[in-house]
Amino acid sequence: MQLSSEDIAILKDNQAKGIHQKTLSDGQLELIFRRKWFKIWVPPALGGLGLSLPEGLNLLADLAYWDGGLAWTVTLCSGANLFVGFIDPVLGDQIFKTDRVCFGGSGQASGTATREGEHYRLRGFWRYATGAPHLTHFTLNAAIQDAGKPVLDEKGEPLIKSFFVDRNHALVHYDWDTFGLEATASHSFSLEDILVDVSQSFEIDAAKSTRSELLYQYPFMPFAELTLLANFTGMYKRFLDLIEKLFVLKSNQSKWEKTESKEAFRVLDDFQQDYVNRTEAIMNLAALSWENLHDGNDNAAIYEQIGIQSRDFVESILTNTIRLYPHTGISGAAIEHEINIIFRNIFTASQHKLLQKSL
Repeated sequence: MQLSSEDIAILKDNQAKGIHQKTLSDGQLELIFRRKWFKIWVPPALGGLGLSLPEGLNLLADLAYWDGGLAWTVTLCSGANLFVGFIDPVLGDQIFKTDRVCFGGSGQASGTATREGEHYRLRGFWRYATGAPHLTHFTLNAAIQDAGKPVLDEKGEPLIKSFFVDRNHALVHYDWDTFGLEATASHSFSLEDILVDVSQSFEIDAAKSTRSELLYQYPFMPFAELTLLANFTGMYKRFLDLIEKLFVLKSNQSKWEKTESKEAFRVLDDFQQDYVNRTEAIMNLAALSWENLHDGNDNAAIYEQIGIQSRDFVESILTNTIRLYPHTGISGAAIEHEINIIFRNIFTASQHKLLQKSL
């Protein structure tokens, strides 16, 4: 799925507004809903795009190329909408036939869920719910309790389950104040003694999927690694392209052309080729894992490689961006310059734990 010239124009025209107001603009949201980008992973029968894994990754990378903040929001919210494949199918049909449904929340188990008959009572505080201002439902993880005592799983560890609640039950804490990805509006939220039906709990496990589509058989961890990586690769590709344009302009300065241009273009060329090689390798893994899943072949080794190569790629992106950024001049330090916006977005995204490598 390629972006149209109209899509790109809207993305470019609205990026600054989303940054300044620290949430997606009406123009951005209207485009997202019209193009069904929050429903990348939702079946067509429920009004979604129903894209394959490789198709969805390409779309996310394209969005990140033009607007990292919007792409990050689409990635996290469409990833939460993926949960339609794991929730009660009757509820799923009711909720996801709505055009503007948008799930989102937190994977932290920073709350409790006390069993009360056919209900759970939810309490807790969760951070970083991307897209909080426009979510229709909040998703969360909570530790299960019964009669005030923790319930343990088969390994003797605290039992954790996932839940979703209508946004009317959540108190949003407007505390997202970062130097990048401002438009993601990833605010915290809390619940206080909210009673939900047992049907609003679910487990993100292929063996417990409630729908038959292939995507819901794909393990969530490599899926999350690949979709987050698509954001990094899209933003980084745009950064490299802007650096190349900047270097071409600087070549008109005789002093820079004589003393620095040759080495600068050599380094940039190395980084661009490295980007191409790594992107091809990870996308090949994604495509092969998708084909294997369809054919019923084992994917364990491929999933492991996806995790390793994704983290290596992000480390390379961070290292290379730092290497190039000091050569962007004052323009790169201007907060409204696109190079500066991308730099801020990349390093704010780097704070997500999933693709961080250990020190």
